[in-house]
Amino acid sequence: MTVSPETAIADCQSPLEQVISLSAPDMAKVDECIRQSLQSEVVLINQIANYIVSSGGKRLRPMLLTICAHACDYQGQNHIPLAAIIEFIHTATLLHDDVVDESDLRRGQQSVHAVWGNAASVLVGDFLYSRSFEMMVGLNSMRVMEVLAHTTNTIAEGEVQQLLNMGDPEVDHFRYMQVIENKTAKLFEAACRLAAIISAQPVAIENALALYGNRLGSAFQIADDVLDYTGDAGTMGKNAGDDLAEGKPTLPLIFARERCQQDERELLDEAIRNGGLDDLSPVLAIIEKTDSLNAAMACARTKAGEARRTLQDLPASPWRLALEQLAEYSVNRNH
Repeated sequence: MTVSPETAIADCQSPLEQVISLSAPDMAKVDECIRQSLQSEVVLINQIANYIVSSGGKRLRPMLLTICAHACDYQGQNHIPLAAIIEFIHTATLLHDDVVDESDLRRGQQSVHAVWGNAASVLVGDFLYSRSFEMMVGLNSMRVMEVLAHTTNTIAEGEVQQLLNMGDPEVDHFRYMQVIENKTAKLFEAACRLAAIISAQPVAIENALALYGNRLGSAFQIADDVLDYTGDAGTMGKNAGDDLAEGKPTLPLIFARERCQQDERELLDEAIRNGGLDDLSPVLAIIEKTDSLNAAMACARTKAGEARRTLQDLPASPWRLALEQLAEYSVNRNH
């Protein structure tokens, strides 16, 4: 029996389940495209690619592209390879991030660099980048290539900016937002913009969807940075306190540093400079005392609200509702 989008939404319980159910037919095609496109004559690439594919994850960015395409009433099939390209770019950044951050956990299992080492992780990340550009050429759209080339360049800039911020207690709200907009929000933005481009939408709709993606990505990242201080490895798929261990000054720490006493600020500064988890307990106490987690989440909710408001010019549909639900989910989750 064929299930309509409206029935799929009505039969599910949570908003995220509704979105996943709605996008399931497209995401099955995206997963198949990913598997076919990852095939290589190099055995190690196949091994690591299969490991990555089987590791799961929400596949949020490619899902976002497919939902936006339907919200724009797209009638073709190019949204499938485009969604796979978005996932390849995202996965490549994760592989490189895990090497830079020396992270041993990713999505609840050992990271690629922990299993195969740094060299293999970096080189397979490079393979994913190069394969994604091969696939872009196959779409025969200079506009698509322009957006994705600019996006990958911006992400790389964000990664370098984050590296420069490591161990620097003077990082402020502005520098923090620069990093997350370049490193995280830019790929969300690209996914939404590309859906409008292939659907031949007016520039106003293209820009509105791009802004939606930007604000949604920012909300997700800020919420992730809050969860780093409140979650656990079993729920989050990574170790709690990883950001502090890496000397990464995220928004909860930035707010805490602005609001605490001088002696407490000195403790935070030392913890950021040194990294590690030796000072995790007193750092958490200062964050709690200064109500910095709630302050950071308020910023995330502001971004999510801005994302929802950009959708007002899209026609009402289950797909627009799904985008609204994703904005709500971005700030109401535990992983």
